[in-house]
Amino acid sequence: MSAIAPTPTSIPAPSAHGAFPVPQPLLNDFVLTVATVNGSGSQSANAVLFRAIFQMGVPVSGKSIFPSNIQGLPTWYTLRVNKEGWIARRADVDLLVALNPESVAEDLRALPSGASVILHSDLKSMLKRDDLKVHIVPFGELVAQVCPEVRLRKLVSNMVYVGVVGWLLGIELEEIQKAIVQQFGKKSKAIELNRNAANLGYNWSAEHLQNDRMLQIRRMDANRGKILIEGNAACSLGFLFGGVTVVGWYPITPSSSVIDNLAALLSRYRHDPETGKATYAVVQAEDEIAAIGFVLGAGWAGARAMTATSGPGISLMAEMAGLAYFAEIPAVIVDVQRVGPSTGLPTRTGQQDILKAHFLSHGDCRHPLLIPADPKEAYEFAALSLDLAERLQTLVFLMSDLDLGMNLWSAPRFAYPEKPMDRGKVLSAADLERLKKFERYRDVDGDGIPYRTLPGTRHPLAGYFTRGTGHTPAATYSEKTADWTENLDRLAKKFRAAADLLPAPVVEVESKGDVGLIAYGTSDMAVKEALDLLRREDGDAPGYLRLRGVPFSDAVRRYLERHRIVHVVEQNRDAQLTTLLRMDFPEFASRLRPLLHYDGMPLDAKSVVQKLRQARA
Repeated sequence: MSAIAPTPTSIPAPSAHGAFPVPQPLLNDFVLTVATVNGSGSQSANAVLFRAIFQMGVPVSGKSIFPSNIQGLPTWYTLRVNKEGWIARRADVDLLVALNPESVAEDLRALPSGASVILHSDLKSMLKRDDLKVHIVPFGELVAQVCPEVRLRKLVSNMVYVGVVGWLLGIELEEIQKAIVQQFGKKSKAIELNRNAANLGYNWSAEHLQNDRMLQIRRMDANRGKILIEGNAACSLGFLFGGVTVVGWYPITPSSSVIDNLAALLSRYRHDPETGKATYAVVQAEDEIAAIGFVLGAGWAGARAMTATSGPGISLMAEMAGLAYFAEIPAVIVDVQRVGPSTGLPTRTGQQDILKAHFLSHGDCRHPLLIPADPKEAYEFAALSLDLAERLQTLVFLMSDLDLGMNLWSAPRFAYPEKPMDRGKVLSAADLERLKKFERYRDVDGDGIPYRTLPGTRHPLAGYFTRGTGHTPAATYSEKTADWTENLDRLAKKFRAAADLLPAPVVEVESKGDVGLIAYGTSDMAVKEALDLLRREDGDAPGYLRLRGVPFSDAVRRYLERHRIVHVVEQNRDAQLTTLLRMDFPEFASRLRPLLHYDGMPLDAKSVVQKLRQARA
């Protein structure tokens, strides 16, 4: 291997920008951002960095920001290392890997004074500041040494920066090599090529770069018993263990990997042991309308059925959602939320679909929502959603978002389900023989939920007309106003009964005064960190209740009763959950104060702190 002449590392003296602040070592507590090109293989390199840090027992989280249209546009990946375990996004950057000529000028301008930069030597002319710690690396020359094939160099150069970052941060080279093996599986040639690239970056940096050790990783033991998984993959596992048998779908970012992962799991684990035939069906439809049609047909026939989509797909499913509601057909829709409206930005996160999903269709429809905050809940709620759909005989929404769904998270190991599947009120032939009477939409038990039979049940009483139209309790057609209002009132009763079946809200922080806070979904991480900051810096903070589902339970009412002011943190512009709370608890409407974040970036603790302080001023 030929030697490369040293490229000096710039560690400048104080300048017109002002003297450096007194440096404080950042040990297991900093933010690294990699700015590169979409489609260049950086995703694998970033995953290797994530895994290597995780394997050293250090809490770490990753956020990917990538373009929504064309390969070759700028993309950013941010790793947050935090020894205390805070895993929400942090906006400030301590170390930038600058590899993209299109974004490098803006990326460098945005850095705080004193930040560190790993800069591609081809881009050093773009450096207009002398208050940064800059490490210039000839990535092109380095990758040429380990990758003879020119067409692969663009991909492999990313693993060179893994080695450079590893040396600069003190990540153990052995952990990087283990992470490469994990990333590329049984592809021995890819493992060797990428391992050589990382080794070269690591060793070259040790020989040519200066390191003040101000940003460092040191081994901890904070990840024992944890796994790495994306939220969409966790959701897929939940549906596998929840017993899903029919999946209808149409691809849409950011939900597609829910079905990709689920299809792979079903293909591996769901076959008849005697015949070897598949005991499931995954059908890609021509559009979202057909996809939900497949799912509702399967749910009517007794299958456990689901689909996954995002905002635009939800819009297209509106009419079918009304059919599911009025005909009382069980099904599940996973909504991996993104910003909108219309096609919107499929690569940005938010909570923009709360109202749309809850009231989807025309007329008086209200659908239950399950809202997970992390991969563990995505797994648990996916299985639960199938039970709820059959117990309630209705459409159930699992409200994830892009941040949860498409990013890699550390999570506790998932528990194997202990409870049997809940098929709800299904009558067998023996039940019908004993009862001597069956009316499909009759509320027998007073909870608003009728009994049903499944197609193929061998009994003369089993048959009924599935009615999305106005109907009587006996499932006969009716346009009588009394029948219509009676049915609507029963459906409303059923909806209220769902409140006791959904996951209960969690009091994450007990209230010490009369000011409270409500949040939901992935806002949870930033909110808890923000409240910790407020307690340490200001001496007090609001209490915090995290909602996990709609409709709201009596615990939410009691929480509102106890507080004079309740801030509601939401990742949308129009305070959608606040609107639902005000509608269901009008007597407390004036107490609810929305705190909104809707720029498409994951919520960060600093923003929550600023908004809460402004609200108190």
